[in-house]
Amino acid sequence: MNVSDFDFDLPSDLIAQFPAPERGAARLLVLDRAAGTWTHSSVSALPDLFAPGDLVVVNDTRVFPARLLGRRMPSGGVVECFLIAHVAGDRWEALVHPGQKLKPGALARFEAEGVTLWAEILERRFHGRREIRLWREDGGDVDEAVDRIGHVPLPPYIRRPDEPLDRERYQTVYARTRGSVAAPTAGLHLGERLLDDLHQRGIERTAITLRIGYGTFKPVRSERVEDHTVDPEWIDIGEPAAESIGRAIRERRRVVAVGTTTTRALESAARAGAGAIGALAQPTDLFIYPGFEFRVVGALLTNFHLPRSSLLMLVAAFAGRDLVLAAYRDAVARRYRFYSYGDAMLVL
Repeated sequence: MNVSDFDFDLPSDLIAQFPAPERGAARLLVLDRAAGTWTHSSVSALPDLFAPGDLVVVNDTRVFPARLLGRRMPSGGVVECFLIAHVAGDRWEALVHPGQKLKPGALARFEAEGVTLWAEILERRFHGRREIRLWREDGGDVDEAVDRIGHVPLPPYIRRPDEPLDRERYQTVYARTRGSVAAPTAGLHLGERLLDDLHQRGIERTAITLRIGYGTFKPVRSERVEDHTVDPEWIDIGEPAAESIGRAIRERRRVVAVGTTTTRALESAARAGAGAIGALAQPTDLFIYPGFEFRVVGALLTNFHLPRSSLLMLVAAFAGRDLVLAAYRDAVARRYRFYSYGDAMLVL
């Protein structure tokens, strides 16, 4: 299967740079897999599109402000440090800029809000990554300092600096488990009022966690889909969530995944349990592309994805490549807004 089979034309001005005025206000393309058709609606209409007894599963991961802006010491040159993952203790994996000047032993200082963080480059890693040591000048909690002085890690296709509004809007209202460097963006559409409406209509909700890593932005560089690999990300499904999901499956109720990350977590759990969903905490590198057999997910709420991306391949696996690309072409013609802060698609 060729990666080029998942290409489409997208005008750059359709890439959303800001969120909709409020949660629930975005447009919604509703794709019917069985009929092979789609209609146009609004995210606010989701309660009418779900059925009593449906189980909506969300990813409750919390984005932390992973971009640190500071100075090299002692030269004073500008430094950007993107924290990718916590390794252990005071060690982190990070992307740093300018990389050629930040060799092992180099020091950087990040200061704001009355807090000072220091970083030391320890070693080079693959694809421009570094292992660094990060500590707080006053000996205090590093995570708390990062939360205070860090910048929201907006995706690279949002071509503007982060703003105060991003601290709220690039985060789901139900975010709980800190550790992601990107938001589960389908969930950004769901506000408290809409969630309350779903509950009042007898639509159940449960939360699992998939910590989204920098690999979510990893381009598919191979020519064949099958040659691509997905970077591992950590899944955590607690006992209450596992029981809710397992009960819905046994009772043949529809499981609605909010986002591709939730989909990967659910389908990974099903494979780990030989079809049964149980509590687990483990990494997954599951790559879903056409030909994949879905065991759990019966409907999918998702945003519009990059051409030739693994996320677009996941949606195509769920709904069919030709149908998805035809719907995408119509979305472009109707000027839907794309990517993280864009509009949404519901696949039934």
